[in-house]
Amino acid sequence: MSRLVAKLAAGRLHYGWVAVGVTFLTLLVAAGVRSAPGVLIVPLEQEFGWSRAAIALPISIGLLLYGIIGPFSAGFVDRFGLRAVMLAALMLFGAGFGLTPLAGSSWTLMLLWGVLVGSGTGMTAMVMGAIVAGRWFLARRGLVMGLLTGSAAAGQLVFMPLLANLAVAFGWRSAVLVACGIVLAMVPIVALLMRDRPADVGLLPYGQAKGTPDVAPRPAGNPFAVAFAALGRGVVSRDFWLLSGSFFVCGASTIGLIGTHFIAACVDHGIPEATAAGMLAAMGVCNFLGTTASGWLSDRFDSRYLLFWYYALRGLSLLFLPYAFDLSLWGLALFGLFYGLDWIATVPPTVRLTANAFGIESAGLMYGWITLTHQLGSATAAYGGGLVRTLLGNYNAAFLFAGLMCLGAALIVLAVTAPQRPVWAEAAG
Repeated sequence: MSRLVAKLAAGRLHYGWVAVGVTFLTLLVAAGVRSAPGVLIVPLEQEFGWSRAAIALPISIGLLLYGIIGPFSAGFVDRFGLRAVMLAALMLFGAGFGLTPLAGSSWTLMLLWGVLVGSGTGMTAMVMGAIVAGRWFLARRGLVMGLLTGSAAAGQLVFMPLLANLAVAFGWRSAVLVACGIVLAMVPIVALLMRDRPADVGLLPYGQAKGTPDVAPRPAGNPFAVAFAALGRGVVSRDFWLLSGSFFVCGASTIGLIGTHFIAACVDHGIPEATAAGMLAAMGVCNFLGTTASGWLSDRFDSRYLLFWYYALRGLSLLFLPYAFDLSLWGLALFGLFYGLDWIATVPPTVRLTANAFGIESAGLMYGWITLTHQLGSATAAYGGGLVRTLLGNYNAAFLFAGLMCLGAALIVLAVTAPQRPVWAEAAG
C-alpha cells in the first residue's frame, strides 16, 4: 500500500468515498468518449459525404458491444480486480477514439468506434458502479449508485460542449486530441488510488459493524462461466424479463436516440452545433441532479413506482419533442428540463429491484445482463434513428415511437415483484 493510500485510509473519511471518486471520474470519461461521436456526426458528414445511417452504424455497434461486454466485465472484475479492468478500459477506448483522424472510410469507424470504444466503455459500464457500491458500501448504497450513475450525465456535461466548441473553432480533429488527453490523464489517477476491496486498505465496507464478516462477493472462477451461470438463473425469472424489457426501452430512448442524434436533429432545424451541445449539457446537469436524487429516493420508496413516473414523464417529453423544435429555444428548454431530470434516473431503482430479485451478492452480474438489453435498445435506436433520418428526412417518427415505448415501459415495471424492505433498508441511514 502506498503512503498516500495508507494516509487516506487512516483518515476520518472512509476510503470507500475515494474509491467512489475515482470510479466516478473513470465512468465520467468513459461516458464522455462514448457520447463524443454524436458531436462528430455532422462534421464527418460534411467532410466525407457519408450518410447519417453510415455514421450511425459504428456508433450502434459500439453501443451493442458496450452491453454485451457488461456481464463479462463483472466477471473480469471479480477475477482481475477493479483497478486492472479500469486501466485496460481506458487504454481501449482512448485508442479507439484517438485514432479517429486516421479513419479513411465509415467502415474504419466500425473497428474504432464499434470494437475499441465499445469494448472499452463496456468494461466501465454501469455494472462497475453497481460492483463498487456493493463492495465498498453497506449503508448508502442507493445514494452511491445514484452518484455513479450520474457520472454519465457529468461526462456529457463536460465533453459535449467542450468537443463541440473545439470542433467548430479548430476542427473536429483537435476535439479528438483533447478527448484523448483527458483519457490519458486518468491512467495515473486510477493506478495510484483505486483499490479493489475495503480489505485491501484494512477496512470494512462503509456502514458495516466491526466484528461482522465481509459479505461482499468474492471471485468465483472463470468469468465466462460465472456470467453464463448468472444468465441461466435470469432467463427463468419473470422479474428478469420485466426489468430487461423496460431497460431496453430506457437505452433506446436515451443514449441510442437522444444521446446520438439530438445534436444532429438540432442542426437540421437551424440550431448551431455548439448551441445544441450546450442544451444537451444542460440536460446533463438536470440528469445529474435527477439521478442522484433517484438514488436517495430508491433507499426510501418503492422502486416500481419511481420507475413508473420516470418512464411516463420521459415518454411524454419525447412525444412533445417534435413540436418543441417549432417553439424556438424555449420549447427545447422545456423538453430538456423534464427529459433531463430522468434521463438515466431509472438506474438506481432498477439496480435495487435487481438486488431484491437475485440478492445483493448477485446484483452486479445480473444487472450486467439486464444492462445488455439496455444497450440492445441503444444500438437499435442509434442506427434506427439514423435510418429514419436518411429515409424520411427528419427524426420525428423516431421521437414519437420512442415516446410511446416509454409509456409502455411505465406499465411494465408495475408488474415487477414488490421490493422487500430489508434488501437495502440499512442504506437509508
